[in-house]
Amino acid sequence: MRREDTGASRRDLRARQADCHVEGAGVNPALEEQAWNRRELALAGAGPRFRVWTYTAPALVLGCSQHALRDDIEHRLHGRAEVTVRESGGGAVLTGPWLVSVSVVVPPEHPWVCSGLIDSYRRLGQLHVAALKEFGVSARALPPQELPRAHEASTVSTVNWACFGGLSPWELVNAEGRKLVGLAQRRCRTGVLLVAGTLVGPVDWALLCDAMGYPQHEHLLRHGTVCAQEMTDCPVGPERFAAVLTQRLEREFLTSRV
Repeated sequence: MRREDTGASRRDLRARQADCHVEGAGVNPALEEQAWNRRELALAGAGPRFRVWTYTAPALVLGCSQHALRDDIEHRLHGRAEVTVRESGGGAVLTGPWLVSVSVVVPPEHPWVCSGLIDSYRRLGQLHVAALKEFGVSARALPPQELPRAHEASTVSTVNWACFGGLSPWELVNAEGRKLVGLAQRRCRTGVLLVAGTLVGPVDWALLCDAMGYPQHEHLLRHGTVCAQEMTDCPVGPERFAAVLTQRLEREFLTSRV
C-alpha cells in the first residue's frame, strides 16, 4: 500500500456528516456526495478513501440511464426534493434522514476489488453486517449462490426503476428476505468506487413513487424492504450508525497502511 502524504490520506478517510459541506453552505449532501464520488474516483490510485454520508432533507438520485426523466420528475416533485443524476447506472434512490450511505474508493489492485465484479461487494457488505450487529440488528449479506432462492421465496415483485426494488449479491436482508442495505459500484481505469446505502429509519416511499410516476408501487417497496429501527429495540439514529461505520472503515483502511 502506498504511504506518501499520509496526513492528507488520513484527512480523506474522515467521515463527511450531513452538515459538513465542502461546496458551501446550503448544499444538499446528496449533491456533494456525487461530486465527491466523481472527484475521488479519478484519484483512486493514491490509495483508499471513504466518506460516510447522512442527510437532513430528501433528495432524489437518479441512475445515468434515467437522466431523460429528470424534467418530468422535477415537475411532479414541486420542490419537495432536489434531483441529481449519478454517473453510474441502476435505479433511483431517495436520500433523506432515513438513509446512511458510504462511498469507498480504492485502487484496482486493492484486495477488496481484485477478485472480480461480484466479489468486490463482499467485504463492504460484511462490514455492514458487523456494524448493524452493534445495534442488535441481525442481518445477513446474500451470497451470489443464494440469490435465485431468495427471489423464488420473495412474495414481492421486483421494482426495476428503484435501487431498493430488487436484490443483488452481498446486499443485506433480514430473516424474511426484506432488503436493508443496497450496494453498487463503478469501475474505471484509475480505480473502483463502492457505495452502500442503509435504511436506518422509515422511508418516505410515497414521495419516491409519486416523483417517479409509479404511486402504485409504494406498497411493493414498503413490503420488500425493512429499516434497521424495525429490527431492534436499540435506537439506530443516522449519526450514531454513521459513527460506527466510520470507526470500522478507519480500522479497515488505516490498519492496512501500517
